[in-house]
Amino acid sequence: MIEDVVRFTLDDVVLTALAKDLRHGLAAVLARPELADRGAARDVAGDVGQGLDAAASLPRTGIADLVAANAARGTQAVRSLEECAAVVAPEASSSFERIRYRLYDLERRVMAILRARDRLAGVALCVLVDGRDDVAVFERLVEGLFGAGVRMLQIRDKDLPIAFITDRMQRAVAISRRHDPARPPLVVVNDRPDIAVAVGADGVHVGADDLPVPLVRRVLGPGSVIGSTAHSIAEARTAAAAGADYLGIGPCFPSATKSFAEHAPPEFLRTVCRELAVPSFAIGGVTLERLDTLAALGVTRVAVASAVTRAADPLRVARTLLGRLESLHRP
Repeated sequence: MIEDVVRFTLDDVVLTALAKDLRHGLAAVLARPELADRGAARDVAGDVGQGLDAAASLPRTGIADLVAANAARGTQAVRSLEECAAVVAPEASSSFERIRYRLYDLERRVMAILRARDRLAGVALCVLVDGRDDVAVFERLVEGLFGAGVRMLQIRDKDLPIAFITDRMQRAVAISRRHDPARPPLVVVNDRPDIAVAVGADGVHVGADDLPVPLVRRVLGPGSVIGSTAHSIAEARTAAAAGADYLGIGPCFPSATKSFAEHAPPEFLRTVCRELAVPSFAIGGVTLERLDTLAALGVTRVAVASAVTRAADPLRVARTLLGRLESLHRP
């Protein structure tokens, strides 16, 4: 069941391969000679469990429920095989144990992606905003972007001292909560999980030189959003396996904000979008004119900075980008 979910619902190549390998691994253990006669011991007619309904069972109202219920069933079954094998086929017991722990890890990764996709539902545009010299200008920009329909901001400023970044984050989070108390737009900070925790932000975005994703998760907890930069398919797979909620993939094009020695090849962007179900945002020089190029590679989420924040009319540009991205999400 879990394999069907990652294959047909999530379209995740990596997780599908893991699930398939796990299923074949279990079949290989069960085919060992010392377990070959187990079928003959089955007494279907005399099974006292037939017709007994559980007093309470896990609900099935969505994909996450299917995964949780079947992961529980699978781990319970493998644990039973492991314990019984310790008596009748001791040499197979450790094999069942390894399969059980692999299933735990598969469940963790699938549930993490389902949570991330739910948290980032409707978020096709992330705008990167610096701290600005004037607090009032910063607040007007943040309020305006939320009013224009932007559902995610990343506050990123390498030049401002920690105290100033913390202040800007507090203001952005407060504006987000006022804008939509029921489902506030996401506000994440670049590089600093400590600031994210201190101000109650939604999460943090980290790069290769920052705290690794598993350690960031220890700092922020399971409910926070963690983004990770990926410049190669290997980095993207590693970040997804580590539990990143979204990826920033690129840099895609020359940028007015940062200079890059090289840019992400199209095949890298196409492979990430084709193989991994974790939400991925193309970043680096993204403009309205380049959205069609990205869409042809399978990219439907983008992160932008100067294309919006340095525009003569940032809110108009943001609305235009959102409109075009929305059209890409339509069937």
